[in-house]
Amino acid sequence: MNFKKLNLPEHVGIIMDGNGRWAIKRGLTRIVGHKMGVEAVKKTINYAIEIGLKVLTLFAFSTENWKRDKKEIDGIFKIVEEYLETDFDEYNNKGIKIRTMGDIIKLPKKIYDKLLECVNQTCNNKGLVVNIAINYGSRDELIRAVNNLIIQGKKSVEIEDLKNNLYSEGLPDPDLIIRTSGEMRLSNFMLFQSAYSEFYFTKTYWPSFNTKSFYKALKEYSKRDRRFGGNHKKI
Repeated sequence: MNFKKLNLPEHVGIIMDGNGRWAIKRGLTRIVGHKMGVEAVKKTINYAIEIGLKVLTLFAFSTENWKRDKKEIDGIFKIVEEYLETDFDEYNNKGIKIRTMGDIIKLPKKIYDKLLECVNQTCNNKGLVVNIAINYGSRDELIRAVNNLIIQGKKSVEIEDLKNNLYSEGLPDPDLIIRTSGEMRLSNFMLFQSAYSEFYFTKTYWPSFNTKSFYKALKEYSKRDRRFGGNHKKI
């Protein structure tokens, strides 16, 4: 898997889908699927560092996920809390910069406090930016941005004004968005930012997503002719 020969993206967003179905297919509880999903996150982050990716945005929990069974939600947050506790020092030592995207103040206090700690302690790091989309929904993000602009007294708005009021302020738009589990939709993920993103859909459930899976997505991306509304490249 020689990634050095590929035309690599700077920013990859991943809709990490299929934890529950992965577990059910194996006769396990959905919570086990979420735990194994964290293992896939670790592999993906390490590979992103290896290939020199600039930004990795991970869709961890959406504004719609609150509709799930409370026991499952509590289990997910417990897993997130443990993950942040056990892996934070390693990521900090690797120079990773943690960012969040979403209304995190509505999360359980322990998660909120830990996320803020991670963000604050890594804010000056120069390595891979790991952008965690948690309690995130793109429609809510856009409404928040518009309300911010109204508060600022804006009478007319340019694209840059909107960009500067999104959670992703200062980050490049995603070049590639990957969705696992076979679903072929964005599910309220970075709707504005993905205007010219390339999309890659795989039937692989997230817990089974590994470096080989990531390389396959990157290889496919490398073949794309990105024109951003312009003409085809001359042959």
